[in-house]
Amino acid sequence: MSKLPEVICRAWEDREGPPVFATADKNGIPNAIYVTSIKLSAEGKAVIANNFFQKTRANIAAGSKGAFLFITREGKSYQLKGSIDYFESGANYEDMKKWADPQYPRVGAAVLQIEEAYSGGDKIM
Repeated sequence: MSKLPEVICRAWEDREGPPVFATADKNGIPNAIYVTSIKLSAEGKAVIANNFFQKTRANIAAGSKGAFLFITREGKSYQLKGSIDYFESGANYEDMKKWADPQYPRVGAAVLQIEEAYSGGDKIM
């Protein structure tokens, strides 16, 4: 797992609004959702609480890679991409239940292993 560059960590702390999480089905048809329960670690993973995934969960089960996009208060965009693992038990799931809002279902945790990062068209990692 790659450590995230400091520029991404700082941008994440300065984000505005909910990130957009994208996957694709087995035919390559994309699906994008807003996510409000997401945690980014400097170690290079993003954990996304499955509160209402339907198409997203099916896409992950079919082996989709994923990407999420966020924007800073200054209007600079960042996109992080990688492979996805999904958990309904275990350490990643239990950790997610500690920080995700309990008013939502929290039925699983999607873990995006960040392999690429961009700011606009510039590749950061």
